[in-house]
Amino acid sequence: MTISELTLKSSDPEPARRFEVFTGSGRRREWLPEEKARIVAESYDEGETVSAVARRHALSPQQLFAWRRSARVPLANAPEPEPLFVPAVVAAQEPEPAGKRARSTRKRKAAREAGVIELEIDGVAMRVGRGADARTVAAVIRALKAPS
Repeated sequence: MTISELTLKSSDPEPARRFEVFTGSGRRREWLPEEKARIVAESYDEGETVSAVARRHALSPQQLFAWRRSARVPLANAPEPEPLFVPAVVAAQEPEPAGKRARSTRKRKAAREAGVIELEIDGVAMRVGRGADARTVAAVIRALKAPS
């Protein structure tokens, strides 16, 4: 098709004054995986918005959101991380025979042991009673977990 054919078939009475020919792939760019990763990491920085990062790199926010989504996909296939909590084992106290101790001794022992938590870390047992200071317990646990 020639320019004169385009002008003659146009419904506009005035002929075309400007004619642009687009070659190549237009605005489509090839991004290296390292560049994508850097831009995605930048979008997660504190105080940054996806729109601002996208504008700086001449991207649409939708494209950056797609990159962020695809960056999360490999994490779904990652190995399961170690649990942050250990399983708790609750064991009921064995009842003592009725005739062995006096009734008041049993009541005092039950009251003393009520609310006691026993922790075992690397073979070391620690009993935490009711009213124990949380900072002291945390310091002891950190000391038990610290490598020797």
